Amino acid sequence: MMPLRRIALSTGVALDVAVAGDPSAPAMIFLHGFPESHRTWRHQLAEFSRDHFVVAPDQRGYAASDKPPAVEDYAPAKIVADLIALADALGIDRFTLVGHDWGGAIAWMAALHHPDRIERLIICNAPHPLVFQRSLFDDPEQRAASQYMTRFRDTSLDQGLVGAGLERFFATGFARFVTRTIAGEDKAAYLAEWAHPGAMTAMLNWYRASPILVPAPGETPERPAWLDAPFPPVTQPTLVVWGMQDQALLPVQLAGLGALVPDLTVAEVDAGHFVPWEAPEAVNAAIRGWLP
Repeated sequence: MMPLRRIALSTGVALDVAVAGDPSAPAMIFLHGFPESHRTWRHQLAEFSRDHFVVAPDQRGYAASDKPPAVEDYAPAKIVADLIALADALGIDRFTLVGHDWGGAIAWMAALHHPDRIERLIICNAPHPLVFQRSLFDDPEQRAASQYMTRFRDTSLDQGLVGAGLERFFATGFARFVTRTIAGEDKAAYLAEWAHPGAMTAMLNWYRASPILVPAPGETPERPAWLDAPFPPVTQPTLVVWGMQDQALLPVQLAGLGALVPDLTVAEVDAGHFVPWEAPEAVNAAIRGWLP
């Protein structure tokens, strides 16, 4: 695997970061999701480091990167700030931003708030914030599929996520969302990353700090006004790569996306949620075919 650099950021955290390629080449920054690390992108880093400067952090709370203690330390705005601080630390001005899962959620937000820095956007199985929140109110199947978020917000979960509890989480909270068997070196890497002191709590704090509302099945809560108000468009050219077998984020997340992302390309892939490594050849081909 690619060696990691420890980089202290102006936001007050230090992250382990995989960096490869020529620093003078066009930059791509890759953001992983839950419950992974920079390893999410191992196939993409190998491919795109040939002609890009590629950067993939273990985000705050993950693996050996810093783990601030409070739930609010994992608010999306703070993680977006980490991204911009990381680009600054590496002398990167404008870049292509690539995100999966929670990393994709951060990427959507960063693209909306920092169009001066983010030149192009690539999203892998991560819903646009408006489409996702609407679907949790309007689509019963997506609401049912997202109930795991409510379970992850329960802090009593954390005390069981040590030792043998990590093996149980691997089998019941992770592997069931994957379309192929994970074993050997790959499984060992996950368990080692999760075993860092405080890692599981810090990773779950991303869910706890999120403002996304997840109504219970059959519940009819008050609808937030912003769901039906004008929403700013994503102005960057955007590629959305979607594993269509995703059991957590259903294809409804692609519905109406073009109205919010005027310069949108969608690549549908026969894979599950963890599409960057479940179908790396298809993902790399979609990205290669779309990049200038």
